[in-house]
Amino acid sequence: MSRTWFITGTSSGFGRLLTGRLLARGDRVAATLRRPEALDDLRAAHGDRLWAARLDVTDAGRVRDVADEAFAALGTIDVVVNNAGFGVLASVEEATDEQIRQVIETNLLGSIHVVRAALPHLRAQGHGRILQVSTAGGQTTYPNFGYYHASKWGIEGFCETVAREIEPFGIGLTIVEPGATPTGFGGALATAPTMPEYDRTPAGDSRRALADGTFPLDNDPEKIARAMIDLVDSGEIPLRLPLGSDTYRHVRESLVARLAEHEAHREVALSVVRDDLVTSG
Repeated sequence: MSRTWFITGTSSGFGRLLTGRLLARGDRVAATLRRPEALDDLRAAHGDRLWAARLDVTDAGRVRDVADEAFAALGTIDVVVNNAGFGVLASVEEATDEQIRQVIETNLLGSIHVVRAALPHLRAQGHGRILQVSTAGGQTTYPNFGYYHASKWGIEGFCETVAREIEPFGIGLTIVEPGATPTGFGGALATAPTMPEYDRTPAGDSRRALADGTFPLDNDPEKIARAMIDLVDSGEIPLRLPLGSDTYRHVRESLVARLAEHEAHREVALSVVRDDLVTSG
């Protein structure tokens, strides 16, 4: 059964891979990106099964307009993939105010704009799926990615709430958490002038690993794109889909450590309950 997809950030990376793979199998794709001409080859190969529009997800009004236009042009849209993203490689002191604003407006607010624009249409048609592309860094952290993590932890909290709100309407949401993958994302990271104070810290180590190519990129982008499509085809709707050995390992370590710390503070947590609510034993 063919489906119709709405995908943001389709000029490169997972967005481009998903678009190409879906068109090749006969699906329709509403592809949004800042430079629509980047998809000219796919348009030539697949004709009107590719609907493309210029979009910067930080522009809330434009997001609403494009969503309205896509649903009007294509009718039913089965899957919305929130994929557009922006990354900053810098310690918390090094990043500029503009870089901080851009990463939050793209990854957090931009994703929120897309969900809000799509939901009225998905509710009206009575079904649909949302795939929110996050990262292992939506559940764990790496030095030099503080603002990226702020945006991804934020969108994961938002999406976890949304998933509960929209389930009664027949709409499912899954947060997809790819690990480190050679998609070109690392090369596109914004950077800032470095501070020597951070050179011999974990932030400096992280920067050097990316610069000298020793930062592990163990995951296959084609396999990740296929896993996302396979998830939709399966009909399963998990809240989160971890993809990558690093995602599995690092997120698990983070969750185990957080749970241990949580349990270590059980007594102090319970100690602040109002006296009139404390029961004997």
